Amino acid sequence: MIFRQLFDTESSTYTYLIGDDATRQAVLIDPVLEQVDRDLRLVSELGLTLTHVFDTHVHADHVTASGVLRERTQCTVVGGEGGAPCINLQARHGDEVRVGQLVFQVLATPGHTNDSVSYLLGDRVFTGDALLVRGNGRTDFQNGNASQLYDSLTRVLFNLPDETLVYPGHDYKGHTVTSIAEEKRHNPRLAGKSREEFIHIMENLHLPKPRKIDIAVPANRACGTTVPVPQGA
Repeated sequence: MIFRQLFDTESSTYTYLIGDDATRQAVLIDPVLEQVDRDLRLVSELGLTLTHVFDTHVHADHVTASGVLRERTQCTVVGGEGGAPCINLQARHGDEVRVGQLVFQVLATPGHTNDSVSYLLGDRVFTGDALLVRGNGRTDFQNGNASQLYDSLTRVLFNLPDETLVYPGHDYKGHTVTSIAEEKRHNPRLAGKSREEFIHIMENLHLPKPRKIDIAVPANRACGTTVPVPQGA
C-alpha cells in the first residue's frame, strides 16, 4: 500500500493519498481546492491513477477539491448519506468501497455534522472531524449534535481495536496520528466522561464560527465547483 499524509496550512487540513500497489489505483481523502495541482502532481509522480475521492463530510472551513478532481480525472466522489447532493456515491454505515484491491469500510459517525462518515482501512481509520488528536469536532452548526457525536465516538470508533491508528481531518498543534487506545485514555473530552459531561463541554466551547463557513458550506454542497462570492465582498 502507498500512503501519504498531506497538509494545507491555511485550514490545517490533512489530505490522505492511499494507493494500491497492484492496480496503481488511488484515492484522495478530504482534498483541498487550493492543493489540486500539488495532489495531482504527487499522484502522477507515484505512478498512480486517481479513481476515487472520499469526503468525510460537508466541510465548513475549506472548499473541497472533489468536483475539480472529478472533472480532471473522472474519479468517483464518495461522501456520507445526506451530505452533498453532487457526489457519485452516498455511502452508508457498513458499506464497502473498493479502490483497486484496497477495501474501505464506511462507518457512519455523525454528530459533528449529520453526514459525517469515517473510512476504515485495515489497521487505520480516517475520522475527518469526528475524532481528532485529543479532541473532536464541534457540534454547533450543520445539524451538529453532541449526544449523537458521543455515540459515534464511544459506540462506533471506540469499538475498533485499540491498536487502530487514527488519522484525523485536522490538527492545530502539530500532531499527525493517534490511536484508539490513546484517545480512550487521554482525550480530555471523552476519557472518564459521561454523556452529560461531554454535552456540557461541547455546549460551553464558545468558539467563533469558521471564517469560511458562508463560502465553504454552499460550495461543498456543489463539490467545490461553484465558489460563491460572500455578500458585501
